[in-house]
Amino acid sequence: MIATKTYPSISRKYKETVCTAGVLLNDSEQPIQWVRIYPIRFRALEFEQRYPRWSIISAEIEKNEKDYRSESFRSNDESVNIIRNIDTSDNWAKRKSFILPLEFRSIQDIQTQGKSLGIIKPQSIDKYFYKETEREWSLKQQAVQDQLDLFEPSLPLEKIPYQFLYKFTDRDGVSHRYSISDWEISQLYRNCRDNSRKYNQQEQEAEAMEKVRQKLEDDFLNKKDLYFIVGNLKNHKNTFMIIGLFYPPLVEFEQMALF
Repeated sequence: MIATKTYPSISRKYKETVCTAGVLLNDSEQPIQWVRIYPIRFRALEFEQRYPRWSIISAEIEKNEKDYRSESFRSNDESVNIIRNIDTSDNWAKRKSFILPLEFRSIQDIQTQGKSLGIIKPQSIDKYFYKETEREWSLKQQAVQDQLDLFEPSLPLEKIPYQFLYKFTDRDGVSHRYSISDWEISQLYRNCRDNSRKYNQQEQEAEAMEKVRQKLEDDFLNKKDLYFIVGNLKNHKNTFMIIGLFYPPLVEFEQMALF
């Protein structure tokens, strides 16, 4: 069950890769464990194989022996088959049933159990903010993109010139400041910018950033029951980031009057 995908990154070996995180299911579709599937050249998949978030897929996978993290697997991309999508009915009940049984208490809880990937519920979210980053890929990254492939034409990968972050406290009382690599949020920025009717790039980006802020701060912090899907970096095991946001609506319970 696909829970999130990160925004594509440039790879010398694979040209462009996406990290997918989800939940491995048994034959009865009960959750077993978190899994990370990497690398996947997502935009090179056949159109009917490009799985959305919250879809159940079948695929041939094997442990990635080059990655020490127990959740890391490689896939045979040609074997990917989308089975069905999981909807948001009943306040996301079905989606919750797949991932919340695998919830961790905190970042320390994830690490203590020898894991590198999981979902946590922050005790509090102290601040949303953003940082400007480089507007262009590095020369090495651009060289990878410029490599001609006559058999696999593809659209250039856009560099997002902003980094989105949350500062939060987990349920162990430990404060963290994590970047958000969720593809959905990067795409939100791009859509808002591209749909802007402002007259220049600076104003278009400013309008897009305000709409992203409204989503991540006004909407998610006030109207959603927000969880973070977090994962660490292979070469920096103590460095985590938010690779996906899980945001079912807040459910308000009304006390029934007694007669």
